[in-house]
Amino acid sequence: MSDSSLFLPDDFLSQMQQLLGDGASFEDFKTYCRLPLRRSLRVNTLKISVDAFLSKVAGYGWQLTPIPWCEEGFWLTRDDESLPLGSVAEHLSGLFYIQEASSMLPVSALFAHCEHPQSVIDMAAAPGSKTTQIAARMGEEGMILANEYSASRVKVLHANISRCGVTRAAITHFDAAVFGPALPEYFDAVLLDAPCSGEGVIRKDPKALKNWSPQSCQQIADTQQGLLESAFQALKPGGTLVYSTCTLNRLENQQVIGSLLARYPEAVEVIRLDTLFPGAEQVATPEGFLHVFPQVFDSEGFFVACLRKTGSVPKLPAPGYKVGKFPFTPLSRQQAEEVRQRAAGSGLHWPADLELWQRDKEIWLFPQATVPLFGRIRFSRIGVRLAETFAKGYRWQHEAVIALGNPDHAQVYAFTDEEAEEWYRGRDIHPDGPLPGNEMLVMHHGQPLGLVKKVGNRIKNSYPRDLVRDGRLFR
Repeated sequence: MSDSSLFLPDDFLSQMQQLLGDGASFEDFKTYCRLPLRRSLRVNTLKISVDAFLSKVAGYGWQLTPIPWCEEGFWLTRDDESLPLGSVAEHLSGLFYIQEASSMLPVSALFAHCEHPQSVIDMAAAPGSKTTQIAARMGEEGMILANEYSASRVKVLHANISRCGVTRAAITHFDAAVFGPALPEYFDAVLLDAPCSGEGVIRKDPKALKNWSPQSCQQIADTQQGLLESAFQALKPGGTLVYSTCTLNRLENQQVIGSLLARYPEAVEVIRLDTLFPGAEQVATPEGFLHVFPQVFDSEGFFVACLRKTGSVPKLPAPGYKVGKFPFTPLSRQQAEEVRQRAAGSGLHWPADLELWQRDKEIWLFPQATVPLFGRIRFSRIGVRLAETFAKGYRWQHEAVIALGNPDHAQVYAFTDEEAEEWYRGRDIHPDGPLPGNEMLVMHHGQPLGLVKKVGNRIKNSYPRDLVRDGRLFR
């Protein structure tokens, strides 16, 4: 990155100099702001263990360096950078998420101090890095409410949740300020990765501070205080709240937290993070927050605070919107058993606490833990769309197949690399050998890619048209 491509306002540099002093730290800060950001990834343990992933990519010429605050996270250097990381087979099948190292900190902090939460809300969820990280930590338990205010980003959020095989997420599209009034003291854990001025992302986006000003930071901080109030209201007594930003000034970080502590001194306590991982003390504030500057860990800048709610607080007025009639009805026990058996015949299996619900001809799998929320809040999407009904039975949906497909199913066809590439390009497959049946799960490197039918001597491609890829792929 050339010096001319980086925009650092004078007032911003003055603030950073006040925070870091006149010595080596400030000079290092300016130096690291001009360095390219290290690439990092997080293994998706919903689909593969860390050890199995490392074995799988061992021959790829990847140098993977563990990230100290996330046992599933690694900094990545590749011998061959010509192929985009998002086009490798393991990314397409959801085995890892391309995620900046510092952004893994909030979820690590949340789960270090909240054991087995059954209900978690990610209040600003898109594009889905932290939602999918939460889902991997929760495994086969509970549910995640993933909220995104920006309508244009909800689709991206769902796409990443689906690619990673997440079955326990419900998506909402609200200003997150509604959750405290609408769902008071409901969640075991709350993550508020708040919208911010983005001072920490300048290594990735050299023009990130183009519209920065002290006045805009104050306006953002005012918004953040309202969102943090809502997050705290939505948290159960005894629950854990993590507040994080990818910015560096104290106004949007320490002072926002300070306003909540001042308002509820008897109902909130700070959970210190200075021992969260080896080296955390280097970025710990006197209060026990983490204030990560880019030069310390060669990363983006980030701020993380962890709070525990120690008692109830007065509730806010209920939100003034209409929820509307819930459009789904549960399947009867007999219907549910029929669907389960038919799905098992196609190689799809799911845990008992995922419930079957229907809307018109669509059948969905909902996390049982979401049911108490029905009628209390509007959803954009819940769980996994399992099937569409038609005259001859059920048409299993792609998102369900990649989340629920059983690699030990009797009728499985394993793609070669060449066949998998044709699959992602939306083309039919022409196998050299025999096929195991007329309907089969297709797999690549042990991961389900789709449910297909045999047509003559070919496999009819069922990969969704909106996911079809062009350009160079993983071979």
